[in-house]
Amino acid sequence: MTDSFVHEALPMRVVFGAGSMARLPDEAERIGSRRILVLSTPQQRELAQRVTALLGERAVGVFDEARMHVPVETVAAAEAVAADLAVDGCVAAGGGSTVGLGKALALRRGLPVLALPTTYAGSEMTPIWGLTENARKRTGRAPAVLPRSVVYDPELTMTLPVDVSVTSGLNAVAHAVEALYAPDGSPVVTAMAEQGVRDLATALPLIADDPRDRVGRATALRGAWLCGACLGATTMGLHHKLCHVLGGMLDLPHAATHAVMLPHVAAYNLPAVPAAAAALRRSLGLNDTADAADAVAALTALTARLGAPGSLRDLGVAESDLARVAEEVLAGPYANPRPVNRPELTALLHAAWTGDAP
Repeated sequence: MTDSFVHEALPMRVVFGAGSMARLPDEAERIGSRRILVLSTPQQRELAQRVTALLGERAVGVFDEARMHVPVETVAAAEAVAADLAVDGCVAAGGGSTVGLGKALALRRGLPVLALPTTYAGSEMTPIWGLTENARKRTGRAPAVLPRSVVYDPELTMTLPVDVSVTSGLNAVAHAVEALYAPDGSPVVTAMAEQGVRDLATALPLIADDPRDRVGRATALRGAWLCGACLGATTMGLHHKLCHVLGGMLDLPHAATHAVMLPHVAAYNLPAVPAAAAALRRSLGLNDTADAADAVAALTALTARLGAPGSLRDLGVAESDLARVAEEVLAGPYANPRPVNRPELTALLHAAWTGDAP
């Protein structure tokens, strides 16, 4: 049990429930935005148009070029549109790529953001921003990028493809697992992490079996909220460092990379943090006699049950890329409960590349 800790609650407003998208105009009124730019990816253009219709004359334009890993070129293009239209706020309608673009505009232009998530990434619950330039992704924390309101409408996830549901859900699980052993964790974060992992471990198999399962969709979205809030409250470690380097350097799919790395980094770190391993065991429904290896095995079994990508090789990584990745990780390490050295990191990456059991 933690005897002393500091927990700083983030000023988050969440609107949750089926049909809650209809409350976007009220949320826009609440933050005083009257010239809103709606953000999306090209694939989510139809949703952006629905948001525009809902906001009426408050919506002055759509920027539908959000991209994974938030390239600085994309941000510059969005900034130009925002300036031309004299916008005073944004709605980020979509997944982590779109929310990331909204955060970049908040960071660089001071624009308040309303988030309308359609995946389980959870980044809408954090003050963490990321920008990719010259194949390197840099991240930071700034209270200004935190969305003013997050509108969670499970109805918007009903058509989310199963593969995207699975990988974005496992991405959220990774947020919670890393929060369990973060140096600035607390009992509050542990409670959120346990419930978030429990929700997603319950919901994702339901969605994999029946994508229209409404209970599964709502439970997964709640789990993503909790797991994202854990990431927002704690320091990132080896798992996120690896995924940031892999994503920025090799332009890998963000959520799928998290899904592949999750059991491998958990196997590396959990034996060094018994309390985190115990919390994860509880969230996965294991008994009191289980150990860290059992928790890792349960995570591995969950990813396999869901049909998630099993290796970095499956994502298109070449074995020759691994040395460059290790070098970049070691050059700027994140806080981690277990020291990271080159031989062990190389072994971890190689196991993730082959898909061998951690």
